[in-house]
Amino acid sequence: MGRLDERVAVVTGAGSGIGLAAARRLTSEGARVACVDIDPGAAKRAADEVDGLAITADVTSPEDVKRIYASTDERYGRIDIALHNAGISPPDDDSILTTGLDAWRRVQEVNLTSVYLCCQAVLPYMQRAGRGSIINVASFVAVMGSATSQISYTASKGGVLAMSRELGVQFAREGIRVNALCPGPVNTPLLTELFAKDPERAQRRLVHVPMGRFAEASEMAAAIAFLASDDASFVTGAEFLVDGGISAAYVTPL
Repeated sequence: MGRLDERVAVVTGAGSGIGLAAARRLTSEGARVACVDIDPGAAKRAADEVDGLAITADVTSPEDVKRIYASTDERYGRIDIALHNAGISPPDDDSILTTGLDAWRRVQEVNLTSVYLCCQAVLPYMQRAGRGSIINVASFVAVMGSATSQISYTASKGGVLAMSRELGVQFAREGIRVNALCPGPVNTPLLTELFAKDPERAQRRLVHVPMGRFAEASEMAAAIAFLASDDASFVTGAEFLVDGGISAAYVTPL
């Protein structure tokens, strides 16, 4: 479609799931993509597939994060789109009654602090250009509660949503849009691994999705391409729900 011709995107967590699907979709619409992942092999495979730039980085490291955007700017001369997608959902993040402090902190570092670091690092490049689109991946759990809690994950995604609103307001008049994508349950390796260990838990989630299925990563990528493009030119500070209707459904705990 060419909506993103000549634009440059950075995608964190590009090695699999939503990040990989987004790298493919953004490339198909004309963007050049820097594929960031903590796994060197995953970053290279993604970059090779989309003819992009592979960057191995730990998004919880301020030094690594600065290098992500400096390397992208050095290669392409600009940064127009930043998709902050890297995240974890470990099994030891569960009920608040059983989740230890180390597990809590690790999830907060990867899911929330990394988004703070990435936004902080990329904004000056967008300010220089006078335009840009930042898309931070939150979750439907940022807007509703769950009886099958992952307490730190939920709290981290709520933080991503609130921070995205704040930045969307702060930088709107500089031509920089900041939005939070809030996916419902997505059929990714992360979710598959989580629920394969507990099919009953998976069914407890699925029964509440009005569409009766989990989303595909490509459906999230389509939403990301929209938010990245000029079709979303008046969209900023948004809570962009792509959740199959789950947050609109009346539910009671099982």
